[in-house]
Amino acid sequence: MKWEIIDKATTFIAEEMGVLLKRAALSPNIRERMDHSCAIVDSEGRIVAQAEHIPVHLGSFKIAVKNVLPYVSSETVIFNDPYISGTHLNDIGLITPVFYHGKLVAYVINKAHHVDVGGPVPGSINPNASTIYEEGVVIPPLPLGKEVIEIIKENFKTPEISLGDLNAQLAANNLGVKRLVELFDKYGVENVLSAWEKSIEHTKALLPKWERGVYEAEDYLEWKDSLLNIKVKLIVDEEKIIADFAGTHPQIDGPLNAVLGVTYSSVSFAIRSAIGKDIPTNDGFYSFIEVKADEGLLVNPRKPAAVGGGNVETSQRIADVTFLALSQFLPIPAAGSGTMMNVMMGGIHNGKYWAYYETIGGGSGARPNSDGVSAVHVNMTNTMNTPIEVAESSYPILYTSYKIREGSGGRGKFKGGDGIIRSFIALDKMKL
Repeated sequence: MKWEIIDKATTFIAEEMGVLLKRAALSPNIRERMDHSCAIVDSEGRIVAQAEHIPVHLGSFKIAVKNVLPYVSSETVIFNDPYISGTHLNDIGLITPVFYHGKLVAYVINKAHHVDVGGPVPGSINPNASTIYEEGVVIPPLPLGKEVIEIIKENFKTPEISLGDLNAQLAANNLGVKRLVELFDKYGVENVLSAWEKSIEHTKALLPKWERGVYEAEDYLEWKDSLLNIKVKLIVDEEKIIADFAGTHPQIDGPLNAVLGVTYSSVSFAIRSAIGKDIPTNDGFYSFIEVKADEGLLVNPRKPAAVGGGNVETSQRIADVTFLALSQFLPIPAAGSGTMMNVMMGGIHNGKYWAYYETIGGGSGARPNSDGVSAVHVNMTNTMNTPIEVAESSYPILYTSYKIREGSGGRGKFKGGDGIIRSFIALDKMKL
């Protein structure tokens, strides 16, 4: 059927945007690790297609688009405010409206993790931050113009790298606009819009009919000398799943708070994984999931609470506790390494500031009928590694080992996946 062809073509446009973004970016974090995501949105703000990129980005687009659309008129808009974008300051988003014969018909959007967006520490994820102002520069939704570029030049610690990545993001959106116009030319704008509508309805028809019930689970996140509980009640209905986080620990005076977009991403990732079959990632799927979390909780903090670590650590535990609830009626793997394992370092080398960021990963949990997988990214991160040769040629670092941490995954009927050892020597004075 023609609508299916149009649906696949739209998804491939998002994928092609991602390929261009990767190729054009300057930072190894995007160019090598592919720490970015792209999506196509209709004029109503519904996601109609996404590329299979970073889980913590993808679910957050639903929150980001809703929040950003009021600021979009005819120009590309830039944003990174976590309470609007749905992730953390490092994820700079660009959204571009798509016009066809003068009529607004769609938007293209992408996010990319910029290695450094200012603030006191390299990598801009400050373990001592209590507000977002101690993490980096907050960019409210603004037209992407000279003024924003000047702010970036004066406040980001590696501005030439960030501006290169930003140009790659802009090129990706411009390509998305071009390809969508070509799609409208080929099939007719009404046919394309109708195909998107049918795709959303088709996705809804593919959603599982799980047995109705209420399933509760609780897990904990370590913070200093205390344990922060994350509690979820999954209410499985015929039409949707509601994840209620009542009883979760209040927000803290530290960076492990997760904005609502991160919480939504984590829940939707776990549910999508548990469905166990390939379904299109569009509004049809997202309409299946509702997240309830009172403002002021660890999983939905009040601005300006710090949230950098919520994106990379708390997101993992939210996914884990959602899986734990799902395990009460579905075959679910054991919890994985429970962390993205972020390493950030930077300093002055040869008279110029540099910043390095990487998500290392770990092992996945034992599966119901087989061992876990060793040395992978689990749950909310889906990035690649930075090749040692690239890192050593870009930064004053010398690697001494990169290997699987044998036997670290835990024993049982089926073993957990083993973790990773990645060690290096600093060749210049730096902050780690």
